[in-house]
Amino acid sequence: QVQLVESGGGSVQAGGSLRLSCAASGVSYSSYCMGWFRQAPGKEREGVAVIAGGGSTSYADSVKGRFTISKDNAKNTLYLQMNSLKPEDTAMYYCAARHPGGHWWLLLRSEYFAWGQGTQVTVSS
Repeated sequence: QVQLVESGGGSVQAGGSLRLSCAASGVSYSSYCMGWFRQAPGKEREGVAVIAGGGSTSYADSVKGRFTISKDNAKNTLYLQMNSLKPEDTAMYYCAARHPGGHWWLLLRSEYFAWGQGTQVTVSS
């Protein structure tokens, strides 16, 4: 059984930084694609960043240059470093697991089979 647990969310002012973490059991980060998604109130859940088993990454245009996804395979932990945060980054952030292969870089929500419970990020202006 796959379990994903996010942490690291909080409240920051615009321009600030946060680092989210996602600890996993039942899935190996070296074999699966791991993604970060977010959902703001009243909006659809959207993909933010994904990292493939081999370490290749892909980002949503809205976060390119500001967010960095990384992982520690030995610790089975996924990270999202978020810099230059904006009020529009306010959302619940989720990590998710996807089987490798296919168009992994597209961040298609339907292709992810396991999800964490989320961690809230709030950015004030």
